[in-house]
Amino acid sequence: MNKSLNIMESKKKEETIVNWSNEEKKSLPPQYGCEILVYDGSVDDVKSTQYPTDAYIVFYEIDGKKHLDLCRGKRVNIFDMYYDKFGAGVIKKIDFGCGKINPKSWGYKPAERKRRK
Repeated sequence: MNKSLNIMESKKKEETIVNWSNEEKKSLPPQYGCEILVYDGSVDDVKSTQYPTDAYIVFYEIDGKKHLDLCRGKRVNIFDMYYDKFGAGVIKKIDFGCGKINPKSWGYKPAERKRRK
């Protein structure tokens, strides 16, 4: 019985493999000029309007499992990034995102005002 539990646990671990590590996500902007906003998200996650208008939805398939990511950058650079990471034939489609925020104001935080004495 313990063997069957171990097999089930190992299958769960295999299913929860993250495609992009934190180190890779940090190295992507300087290397490719791309930023991953959502990785392996659902349709509702990537089609949210809380993202910038220049974001793209990437549809790709690995080992028969379909994935959705939301990325910022030029389409060519996004394609190069996924091609280098996963190889040929993985990317199915790169489509426009549904974001409504101006890219210039994405991630902008106003400076804190100091109180006068």
